[in-house]
Amino acid sequence: MKNIIETMFYFIAGHGRGWAFSPSDLLARVSRQQADSALSELVKQGKIRRVARGIYDYPSYSELLKKKLSPDIDLVARAYARKFNWRIEASGETALNLLGLSTQVPATYVYLSDGPNKCYDIVGATLEFKQSSLRNIGFKHRESALVVQAFRSLGKDQITDNMKEKIRQQITPTQQEKILKDTQITTTWVYEAIKDTFRGEGSDG
Repeated sequence: MKNIIETMFYFIAGHGRGWAFSPSDLLARVSRQQADSALSELVKQGKIRRVARGIYDYPSYSELLKKKLSPDIDLVARAYARKFNWRIEASGETALNLLGLSTQVPATYVYLSDGPNKCYDIVGATLEFKQSSLRNIGFKHRESALVVQAFRSLGKDQITDNMKEKIRQQITPTQQEKILKDTQITTTWVYEAIKDTFRGEGSDG
């Protein structure tokens, strides 16, 4: 069992700090019983954290604050989506918050889903899935969907240079290029805003 626990932890840690997951993410490697036992032991050891029933994360840690950070809500939402085989996208308000474009801390993070309406408590935050028709499915990268949803929510004339700069600071140049390729299928004005964000003033391209 010790080897299984170590193998599971290496697999989890390999996804990086903040990754959220359910036992179903591990079942290609071990049985459900082995996964449950290994996760229970890793929680006891403090290596992973149970953030909701059946959902765990490999918590990010702040050296400055000397403590574990709150769960990444977007990664938790995606863990639920994989667990239940849902397709999801962040609502406009949630995308704005996750990108730091809204100063309000929401009591509820809302995701549109092709699954049933559901609410979950995630370490003090509420994660809500609302059944809806999805417009922005098909992007390869989660950041692509967040930027598109945020810009759609703001509207063409409400996107400021300051907002573009905030987005640019959060996303590496390599990731920016991936988003530019990924979002070519979206509405023209949204794509133009994305191009201006990553290739506007201060960029090389």
